[in-house]
Amino acid sequence: MNANTLRATILCLQCAAFCWLAGTQAAGADAYRLAQFSADVTIPLNHRCMGVLPTKSQKVVDPLYAHGFVLLGADQPVVFCAVDWCEIRNGAYDQWRTALAEAAGTTRERVLVSSLHQHDAPVTDRDAARLLREVGLADELYHESFHDETVTRLAQALRDSLDNAVPISHIGLGQAAVEQVASNRRVVRPDGSVHFDRGSRSAGNPRLASAGEGLIDPMLKTIAFYNGSTPVLAMHSYATHPMSYYGRGEVTSDFVGLARARRQRDDPSVRQIYFSGCSGDVTAGKYNNGSPEARVMLTDRIYRAMVAAWKTIHRVPLQKVDFRCTPLQLDFHPADGLTADRLTEALEDESLTVEKRILAAMGLASRQRVAAGQAIDFPCVDFGQAQVVLFPGEAFVGYQLMAQQMRPDSFVFAVGYGECWPGYVPTASAFADDFRDVWLWVAPGSEARIRSALQEVLLP
Repeated sequence: MNANTLRATILCLQCAAFCWLAGTQAAGADAYRLAQFSADVTIPLNHRCMGVLPTKSQKVVDPLYAHGFVLLGADQPVVFCAVDWCEIRNGAYDQWRTALAEAAGTTRERVLVSSLHQHDAPVTDRDAARLLREVGLADELYHESFHDETVTRLAQALRDSLDNAVPISHIGLGQAAVEQVASNRRVVRPDGSVHFDRGSRSAGNPRLASAGEGLIDPMLKTIAFYNGSTPVLAMHSYATHPMSYYGRGEVTSDFVGLARARRQRDDPSVRQIYFSGCSGDVTAGKYNNGSPEARVMLTDRIYRAMVAAWKTIHRVPLQKVDFRCTPLQLDFHPADGLTADRLTEALEDESLTVEKRILAAMGLASRQRVAAGQAIDFPCVDFGQAQVVLFPGEAFVGYQLMAQQMRPDSFVFAVGYGECWPGYVPTASAFADDFRDVWLWVAPGSEARIRSALQEVLLP
């Protein structure tokens, strides 16, 4: 072979290698696609808020939304959905995930639905609604036809979005501290006694306002998805109850939804999605006095953290999307007032307020679910350098910090308020401090089971 032939052969081989590499890179760039969907899920007037608030909806201050996306190319599709509702529980949670799974062509366990937990928004529980209907209280917890139509509309929005899926080549990871929003409910009084009495609007109480922030996660985390160098979607998570004031019948997405909407206006081409982190014991109570002015202040602080987190974004190629899920069995609380007989008695007692009977129905529905052996799906979506974990109910912030401590080498993005039947999910230390509430349906011992589930999905 003469020199010219050799040179030509080398050039051909180089060309072939280049074409193969380009093809491989193109295939990698197109390996994942993202379809985003959204729907207005604002409740009608005269609809109950937070499940048990006595004042029903009287006006809409700002609309409620469900924002989500489908990630395609990861074996089977994975669905994320954040909903401006207080809680979605039991049969209603199954209903949401089943409808979205069918629309996306995936399985129910791969659908991560999370409520943001605003209080001027609904609680839905299909099993509790059935129990209430049977004692003449139809549509008292929520309007069932509205709920069913909403789920159908959202599923259709997801289905329609699949035709507009865009390639995703990179993810971006960023975070920033949120200044003066979160504070823990737990406050130690001068006599050394422990109380969980710092609610969402406690700043008017000098003792609660002057107490330290307590255990919180100060960071707002952001995961962004890119098509090449073009950002497509950003999802944020921060651990706090998202209420400034509530209970007046004024439907609102509150300060986290308002901050999300403001951030969306900065660049309409990048979808903004917000999730509440593990914040069962975290509120804005140290800094919030429940005034309209405080809502504006809290909105601005969350918005500024979103902007700051975006400025720290580190973009990396998206090379893997693994999905892991384990069943989580949590026991029902053993309190005397939460036995099946006592809950049934309260549900059927017409002398009680409707709100107390609703609470009994919710507890009974959850007790029946536990008795039937239906576990909670505990999922993790692993992006290689970042993991998204969905926790049940009002998981305390200690669980979020626990997950981060398990993977100090990685970017753990915690989301709370998945399956919400447990209500509050205290840590072992909070149970030891005698945490109690009417919204507590889960038994002590939950921490050991959640820790085991975290180890299974975070440390495969």
